[in-house]
Amino acid sequence: MEGVEQLQKWIDESGYIVFFGGAGVSTESGIPDFRSVDGLYHQKYDYPPETILSHTFYMHKTEEFYKFYRDKLLCEGAKPNAAHLKLAELEMAGKLKAVVTQNIDGLHQAAGSKKVLELHGSVLRNYCQKCGKFYDMSYIKETTGVPTCECGGNIKPDVVLYEEGLDQSIMQESVSNIKNADMLIIGGTSLAVYPAAGLIDYYRGKRLVLINRDTTPMDGRADLVIHGSIGEILGQIKVNENGI
Repeated sequence: MEGVEQLQKWIDESGYIVFFGGAGVSTESGIPDFRSVDGLYHQKYDYPPETILSHTFYMHKTEEFYKFYRDKLLCEGAKPNAAHLKLAELEMAGKLKAVVTQNIDGLHQAAGSKKVLELHGSVLRNYCQKCGKFYDMSYIKETTGVPTCECGGNIKPDVVLYEEGLDQSIMQESVSNIKNADMLIIGGTSLAVYPAAGLIDYYRGKRLVLINRDTTPMDGRADLVIHGSIGEILGQIKVNENGI
């Protein structure tokens, strides 16, 4: 595939790679995204997904929020794909220093990645809003209505809803890694969700790679653009076991 050879060369020559990914990284694991033709925005619900996944909706229509959340966001059984596995391999080899992700599915960690900065949180973590007790995804999946803690408080997923701010410590760590990177690979994202998409502005290097099925507003700024399946593209990369 055109561009893969160049990608391989740059990976071989780089020592501080950062990967920044979005929903497209997980669609190949069967997790629906929002903006593609088959994504959640094109399905029929009483409210648009963006409305349902907002702080206001969660506060005022909590039970309805949880119906959608269990049905569409708790994808039990989803497995890491070739992209997740290759990124974990690159980290183990000492090449990849961090994965910055907009995804909330935990598949990077399931693949073996250690340094994962989750901009939008994770469905694997859920906390009582009253006492702070932790509950895993299985607990939420098995409940009906609004899940409640033994103390009586409502349980909320540790995900950043629309209208909520991002975790500033995660943002700062993401910015720091991107600033230090000698290669930034962006994959599976339309680069349409801010402030996350603004992270690209902190990269100062000359190896900015965009891998996506469709064109993005940032294609013109990239040093290398590869259109196609991210799992298929990263799956072709060979990793030197001896690291850098």
